Amino acid sequence: MPDRRIDEDEELLYFVVMNAEEQYSVWPAEQAPPAGWATVGVPQGKQLCLDHIERVWTDMRPLSLRRKMGEA
Repeated sequence: MPDRRIDEDEELLYFVVMNAEEQYSVWPAEQAPPAGWATVGVPQGKQLCLDHIERVWTDMRPLSLRRKMGEA
């Protein structure tokens, strides 16, 4: 029997969200993003959001760490 939760996830819309440290996540489109996070792009399926994050989030270090290491 298929997992209904997976099927439901595929039908829901999500946003890619990003915080000030340039860390990414996926957030349900019908909910406001949490404090400190902003939406990126338009609502779309969860897998498309995850694909976008995989393409753009190539350095997992927080922005503040990347900046600090760039100063050294």
